[in-house]
Amino acid sequence: MIDTHAHLYADELIKDIDTLLSEAKETGISQIFMPNIDISSIDAMHQLADKYPEICKPMMGLHPCYVKEDYADQLSIIRSHYQTREYHGVGEVGLDYYWDKTFVNEQKLAFEEQIAWSDSDQLPLIIHSRESLDDTIDMISSAQSGRLTGVFHCFNGSIAQARKALDTGFYLGLGGVVTFKNAKLDEMVAYLPEDRILLETDAPYLAPHPYRGKTNQSKYLPVIAQKIGDMRQQSVELVMDYTSVNAKRLFKM
Repeated sequence: MIDTHAHLYADELIKDIDTLLSEAKETGISQIFMPNIDISSIDAMHQLADKYPEICKPMMGLHPCYVKEDYADQLSIIRSHYQTREYHGVGEVGLDYYWDKTFVNEQKLAFEEQIAWSDSDQLPLIIHSRESLDDTIDMISSAQSGRLTGVFHCFNGSIAQARKALDTGFYLGLGGVVTFKNAKLDEMVAYLPEDRILLETDAPYLAPHPYRGKTNQSKYLPVIAQKIGDMRQQSVELVMDYTSVNAKRLFKM
């Protein structure tokens, strides 16, 4: 299995990282892709990627929740790192209307710039779209040159929104939210084509049921896969298989 989205450098995880990675490997996790947040998380992410290169795969971007007045300076620093090492994606980027709408315009400008990085560098976009899914899809649709690719992280939209997102050519990442009793995502998850689904945890956030409220970990990925299998009337083994194939295709592994 491949966890396509986990913040392993977060304080909740990094203090026990050796144990957490060992448990992830024992569960069958072969790679974990790490999206960056802002300039403060870069060093910790790089340290993990350097110490555990076989499993910890770094990605670089500016998360919309961290877009403030200094976003242009942050983007400049973040972009400079692309000249010094290899990354597997541009992320975590996008729009967030849930926490604070003060910098929505700046979020859109930062998103546009990072979309351009993805296009020019041919790296997948890792998209955050909390309470902003329609606007996010519209921005990707408008920017789609035929070369853009990526994933709508933590996708929890309707079937109609899923159809629009799929029309962009992107993948949809499914995580712990699909296991929440009040999420009501069964029909949407069952609708998705096999070749466009990715597994993710978003650790340390959004732990799946029955671990909801606890620190999320990559080792919980099979719980998510099992729930997806139940929704789609497929075996967990089949879900693990095609989502891993999809991740390898997206990240050119």
